[in-house]
Amino acid sequence: MTAIQEAQDRPRGARLPRSARREQLLGAAQEVFVAQGYHAAAMDDIAERAGVSKPVLYQHFPGKLELYLALLDKHCDALVEATRSALDATTDNKLRVAATMQAYFDYVASESGSFRLVFESDLTNEPSVRERVDRASDMSATLVSQVIAEDTDLPEGQAKLLAVGVCGLAQITARYWLSQGREIPRDEAVRLVASLAWRGLKGFPMHPGDQPLLPADN
Repeated sequence: MTAIQEAQDRPRGARLPRSARREQLLGAAQEVFVAQGYHAAAMDDIAERAGVSKPVLYQHFPGKLELYLALLDKHCDALVEATRSALDATTDNKLRVAATMQAYFDYVASESGSFRLVFESDLTNEPSVRERVDRASDMSATLVSQVIAEDTDLPEGQAKLLAVGVCGLAQITARYWLSQGREIPRDEAVRLVASLAWRGLKGFPMHPGDQPLLPADN
């Protein structure tokens, strides 16, 4: 039984510890924001979904934006931690690439649909939202770039550029895969995209020394 189902079964007004109440409200807000988007969602809807009065909701979150940002922080942190865990799971770089792709596909495939708050928000014109999304993307790419820089001796800027490409590939293909109704089994989709990424990355020598890093410009 989910926290929201428990809340719905509990008589309205039943007291919860503050931390538990906050998590309950975040769970309800996530369902509403994912289903309706930020602009169409109302605090009344969230309070009703959580089975509490609006004053109780406002005791924890002073407004809709603060509630949305709290959710965004939670799911941005989850993306960064998933990337970190994927990279830490092995020292084999081919497997690291596959694990990173798997992390993004798993993140997007979550039944909660929470990835939409990060990658498909209808509030990206709000600076506080844009800053959080950009920071999460940058932190994930930085984790990947550190591995690339350590193993190839590429300069920091070049390693970061490649890392942004890897993470962008993972995110965009995972979202496309989901939008197509998961026609390809997830493991097969991950394998295909990881193979594409690895074929490019493995072309960089472990320690290039004086070898050219990239083909000369025409």
